Amino acid sequence: MTLTTRLSDLDLAALLCSRVCHDVISPVGAIANGLELMDDPETDAELRATALDMVRSSAKTATAKLKFCRIAFGAAGSAGALIDLTEAGEVAKAFVGEEKVKLDWQAPRENKPKQEVKLLLNMLLIALAGIPRGGVVTVSAEGENLIVRAKGERAKINEAMAAALNGTADLTTLDARLVQPYYARILAASANKTLHMVMESEDTVAVTALAIVPA
Repeated sequence: MTLTTRLSDLDLAALLCSRVCHDVISPVGAIANGLELMDDPETDAELRATALDMVRSSAKTATAKLKFCRIAFGAAGSAGALIDLTEAGEVAKAFVGEEKVKLDWQAPRENKPKQEVKLLLNMLLIALAGIPRGGVVTVSAEGENLIVRAKGERAKINEAMAAALNGTADLTTLDARLVQPYYARILAASANKTLHMVMESEDTVAVTALAIVPA
């Protein structure tokens, strides 16, 4: 994909909004279900307590997802703003959780341009898709280069996501899921980096954004 052949601004905005809605609809729906149970006069005390726990847990999940999406897809500050990588790491850890994936955030404590931090979080999403059974994701920022490695059982590269990332996808097929790697490539170009995804080993997917060195 050359960035002269791209989605219209309206289509990109619509698909990214759909992606955010997709991420938060499940916990928000669970909150609604829990409140419904609590409002039912026939709900006994034990079930009411379970429903309250579900509301608390789902509210925490929804908050974590919204905070992550705010940085990964949203404005997250004024134009040209810097974002603390450590703060971004805390947001990422809350988003990933602790059930299937362990996030090893090794990026240094420093401020980075907003576009680079947005790119790093989008790289994290791409890497997570490569380990459907869970595992360990390591995030590092080495100088001007950004690297995310996902290691887990049956790690693999999702071919549809790879096509959206490397520019071979038919743009008419992009949906709320596939728009994300497409968007990551646009972010990489805006940060003057090249974005790649490879199988580093049989159980590790590596997503890298390497600084473009002037000729």
